[in-house]
Amino acid sequence: MAEYLGAPVVLPENDHPHREYLEHNASGNFTIQKCSDCGHYRYPVGTACPDCRSLDSTWEALSGKGAIYSYYVVPHAINPAFKDFVPYPVVLIELDEARGEYGEGRALRIIGNLLDADGKPEQLQNVAIGKRVEVTMVDLGDGWAL
Repeated sequence: MAEYLGAPVVLPENDHPHREYLEHNASGNFTIQKCSDCGHYRYPVGTACPDCRSLDSTWEALSGKGAIYSYYVVPHAINPAFKDFVPYPVVLIELDEARGEYGEGRALRIIGNLLDADGKPEQLQNVAIGKRVEVTMVDLGDGWAL
């Protein structure tokens, strides 16, 4: 069974977009949907483009490089799987590939945990808006990665 920090990762069988997202990322590349009609990247994944409402999309590997746009330090573990992680930073990353693509004030941003090279939460003194970061995948098992 797929798991993260010892907690099971469960997705309904009919949640195809999220299952495909985890499967594509198991290749080691950060992969997201791209609308086949208007060409905009979309995150979070879904069945329809939020810009043009098209149901057609492809999957595209991106560099996963960007800068911290905003962040929050989680002080208490809501899920017991994170008890050894607190406090830990959750970051909003503005990806390089789509910066300015969507017009003034809009960009492609993703949310994730900020980890150090050992896979542990980054030290809080190293977290700052504008800091350059890069996506890394965590193997969840069962052919999925996050």
